[in-house]
Amino acid sequence: MRGPDSRFLQELLLYAASAAMSCLVLFAGLKHLDPNRAASKKALEQKKEIAKRLGRPLVNTTPYEDVIACDVINPDHIDVEFDSIGGLEKIKQALYEMVILPLRRPELFSYGKLLTPQKGVLLYGPPGTGKTMLAKAIAKESGAVFINVKVSNLMSKWFGDAQKLVAAVFSLAYKLQPAIIFIDEVDSFLGQRRNTDHEAMTNMKTEFMSLWDGFTTDQHARVMVLAATNRPGELDEAIIRRFTQIFEIGYPDQSERVKILKVILKGERVDDDINYDFIASLCEGFTGSDILELCKQAAFFPIREYLDDEKKGGAAHRPRPLRQADLEKALLSSRKGKRAANRSLQSSEIPVWARTSESDDIQVRSAIYEISNLMSRMVQNREPEPQDEEPSSEPSSP
Repeated sequence: MRGPDSRFLQELLLYAASAAMSCLVLFAGLKHLDPNRAASKKALEQKKEIAKRLGRPLVNTTPYEDVIACDVINPDHIDVEFDSIGGLEKIKQALYEMVILPLRRPELFSYGKLLTPQKGVLLYGPPGTGKTMLAKAIAKESGAVFINVKVSNLMSKWFGDAQKLVAAVFSLAYKLQPAIIFIDEVDSFLGQRRNTDHEAMTNMKTEFMSLWDGFTTDQHARVMVLAATNRPGELDEAIIRRFTQIFEIGYPDQSERVKILKVILKGERVDDDINYDFIASLCEGFTGSDILELCKQAAFFPIREYLDDEKKGGAAHRPRPLRQADLEKALLSSRKGKRAANRSLQSSEIPVWARTSESDDIQVRSAIYEISNLMSRMVQNREPEPQDEEPSSEPSSP
C-alpha cells in the first residue's frame, strides 16, 4: 500500500505546484498587460508625494481615484506667482480674498453661513490675456491640492465608467481638501446641453453638476471649482449659476501693458533708456501673450548682429543688450503690430527706421488701385465702334 499512496501524494503535490505556478504566471501576465499599470504606478507616486507635502498619512483611494490622482499638480513645481503677472491688480486682490484666503485661513470664514467658501470661480476673456497664468498663481500661492482635470482622462470605452471617473474627481478632492478643481477651456466639457449630445457626455455633465452643488454636497467642504474659457456664451445656464464669482480678464490698458513689459524684461539684459510708455502705446490691442512674443522676437536682433559681426571677424565676447529699437522693429514686422503701430504713429513721432518703410496695408491698397486703373483702361479700349448705315434693299424704280 505504500507504493500507491506515495505515488498518489507525489502526483498530488506535482499538480498543486503546477497549479500554483500557472496562477503566478497568469497573474503576472495580466498585471503586465494591464493598460492602467503605468497610471496606477504614477498615481501611487503622486499620493506619496501629496501625503509627504501635506504631512498626512497615505490616503486610501479607489482605482478610479488613482486615475484622477495623476492630474494632481504639485504647487512646488509651478514657477508662476501673482508678482509674475503684470497688471490685473483688482482681479488679483479679489482672487486672493475670495479664493486663497478661505483656503489658508478657514477660521476667519466660520462665523455664519454667509462666509462659506466659494464653490465656483470663472475666468473668461480673450485668448492670451492671462487666465491660465492666474490659475497657476492661485495654485502656487494657495498651497491647496490642485487637480488639473483633463476631459480625455474622464472618457472611457466602458459604459458607466465616465460617471465614476467624474465622481472620483470630487471624492479625491474631498479626501485631500483644501483642494481646487481646475478645468481649462470649460466650454468644451460643460457646454450647453443639446438634444444632439451623446448620452455619455450628457450623463457626465449631470453627474458633475450634482456632485458640485447638489443634494448631497457638503456646503462647508473646502473644495472649489476654478474654470477658464474664452467662450462664456457656450456654457450651460446651470453651470453659470454654480459659478458664484465671475471675472472678466480683458485686454490690458496702457498702464497694464507697461507693467507687463517690465515683468517680461525683468532680469534680461536691456538698455536703461527704454521708454516703456512709448512701447506700450504702440501695443494697443495686444494681450499679455502678444507682448511676450513681441519681446521674444526682439531678443533675436542682438543675436543676428552678433553672428554678422562674428562672420566679419569683429564679434564681441557676448551679444549686446536689448534696445528700444529692437522692440520697435519687432513691432513693425509683426502683422498685429503693424495695425497697432499705424494707429499710434499717426499721433506720435515716427522713428527713423519707419520713415522709409511702408506697411503691407498701404502696399495692398496701392496694388488694388493700379489694377483697377488698368482694368478701366482696358474696358475703354474695347468699346465697340459705331457701325455705318446699311444700304437700302428696296429696288429702284424703272
